[in-house]
Amino acid sequence: MIPLAALPLTILPTIEKIYGTYHQGDWRRDHLGASLIGTQCERSLWYTFRWATNPDFSQRMLRLFETGLREELRIIDNLRKSGITVYSEDPDTQRQINYEMFGGHYSGSLDGIAQGFEESKAYHVIECKTANTKTFKALCKDGIEKVKPEHYAQVQQYIKWSGLERAYYLCVAKETDDIYGERIKLNKEFVKTLETKAERVIFSDNPCERAADNQSDYRCKFCIHKGRCFYKQLPLVSCRTCAYADPLPTGGWSCGRDNSKINRQKQRDGCMHHIFIPALVPLEQTDADADKGTITYYGGIENGPGAILSRDLQETLDKLQSGEIEI
Repeated sequence: MIPLAALPLTILPTIEKIYGTYHQGDWRRDHLGASLIGTQCERSLWYTFRWATNPDFSQRMLRLFETGLREELRIIDNLRKSGITVYSEDPDTQRQINYEMFGGHYSGSLDGIAQGFEESKAYHVIECKTANTKTFKALCKDGIEKVKPEHYAQVQQYIKWSGLERAYYLCVAKETDDIYGERIKLNKEFVKTLETKAERVIFSDNPCERAADNQSDYRCKFCIHKGRCFYKQLPLVSCRTCAYADPLPTGGWSCGRDNSKINRQKQRDGCMHHIFIPALVPLEQTDADADKGTITYYGGIENGPGAILSRDLQETLDKLQSGEIEI
């Protein structure tokens, strides 16, 4: 008897409808999050802060993120039922406890602050995470600093901001519901390096150094900005990728074209005067015309009003690469 070929996995219509209830919404954070500061690649952080790439998460991934948020609430409930006092909201705002620096460009929100652990009665920052079996086993063996350096950096920043000395990190194994716990002591010198890193990323006019020059490197392989680094893809058009725009040390953004402040919505929309930061364009810059508001690149390719608008520049680059047009 000839074996039948395996049938492809079919998602039933009802399941599709469930996934269809999940929508990404506005993915653009106004700030660089402390949850990301442990990322090794500063260029990736810069691109994220500048809204270079839409992460375009699948509906399944959005549901998975929701699972993580639900588990966070569950852990907090577990702690409270265990007799531990948990403050998960700022009493003044009735919202998550939030800290920020550099005019609000660098910020983070705590899962909570708790008191009354069996190990110590002192106040601790709490951070709740979930992990797959492989990562969970590694955590149990080697701890957060080695296995999840991004989480370690996030927690260290939160401890410093809160003015405390310790954090209690809790991680739930998704498949077994086992809980890993680790108390973490503030490392002031390490946090200084994180804040210096954040400042460098936020106020750099051009993309920061990337972690690797090989796209097969594990840090690059699954990076959402890979196309910007290795495939000559332009970033998305917004004020944050425009040569005129700068983050202000006191908070907010300014436009160098008319010295105006740029509000949140305008940052997202951009305007007809947008010209790409030259370092984001994979061509050699040859000229710039301040009066016209344009930048010219090798081959006479001019970006700006009255020339090639930023939204159309990628099409020109694609034609160059395919040989459809020559310079």
